[in-house]
Amino acid sequence: MTHKALRIIPSVKSEDWREILSDLLTDPEELLNILRLDISKKPPSLSALTQFPLKVPRPFIDAMEPGNWSDPLLLQVWPSKEEEMTPSSFSTDPLQEYKFNPVAGLLHKYQARVLLTAAPHCAVHCRYCFRRHFDYQSNTPSRKDWGDTLEYIKNDQTIKEVILSGGDPLGISDRQLLWLIRELESIDHLDILRIHSRIPIVLPQRITPELITIFDQTRFDVVMVVHCNHSQEISENVKNALMTIQRSSVTLLNQSVILAGINDDTKILKELSHTLFSHGVLPYYIHLPDKVAGTAHFSVKTDKAIQIIDSLKKELPGYLVPSLVQEKPGESSKTRLV
Repeated sequence: MTHKALRIIPSVKSEDWREILSDLLTDPEELLNILRLDISKKPPSLSALTQFPLKVPRPFIDAMEPGNWSDPLLLQVWPSKEEEMTPSSFSTDPLQEYKFNPVAGLLHKYQARVLLTAAPHCAVHCRYCFRRHFDYQSNTPSRKDWGDTLEYIKNDQTIKEVILSGGDPLGISDRQLLWLIRELESIDHLDILRIHSRIPIVLPQRITPELITIFDQTRFDVVMVVHCNHSQEISENVKNALMTIQRSSVTLLNQSVILAGINDDTKILKELSHTLFSHGVLPYYIHLPDKVAGTAHFSVKTDKAIQIIDSLKKELPGYLVPSLVQEKPGESSKTRLV
């Protein structure tokens, strides 16, 4: 097989991303001490922490505003007591992903592409996560177990694209990532490798020359979809990471989730689109939150979301307006609402 020419691109920062990943903040009281907030005013939900522990990289905390309970980054990670209120229409698996899980580590929901849960863990626990109840224990193949998963792909020549997700696929080592990509490269009918990752936003130190080399040398067309919800998330290190990816052979897109009290506002989303584009990222999707147990307080009414996107269309060129989408189980693709 042929590989693309090697490019060496400077890393974002010399600090080792693995050390940061091994030192994630998991104590709610420590987080509030850093932000100079009084835990007695908004105590965390102990039941929510038991089900879905707090997990935040320290570089992401650096982008939060001290003393502000309404900080849009804090609201995305704080295990509030609102998570204990679950309407009857919310469930642990609203997308019914268990129906599309024919072998360990693989979801096959749409034609011509499959999703691999390349990692069972994330660098951050976003409280609105649609996979907060996902059975990662049964979907974390060892190298030996990956054989069945790869064989499934080999036997279906309609599959042209593999999506690495999780968890977060950039949370695994370069060695493991390279091994998986090389295994996929051996399947002739695959053309596109797509990577869905929040790590370039919350742990930009992960974007190293070694990682970029892996992408530049693969025979695949590589697409990376990062996950950024608010322009405040884009620190100087994140800007450098995004520009590093953009200068490589990778096509760089962003997907967001529209979240009540965080970014359900035309001005905020307009600023996000401009900031992303100025650093080489095209807005792609903005999702309505899935009806996942524990996340009802993030919900935005469909009519309001459509109104916001319509307002963006009036103020931005088309290429800066993300498509508003909703995922419905059993549908042949995501449902575009506007």
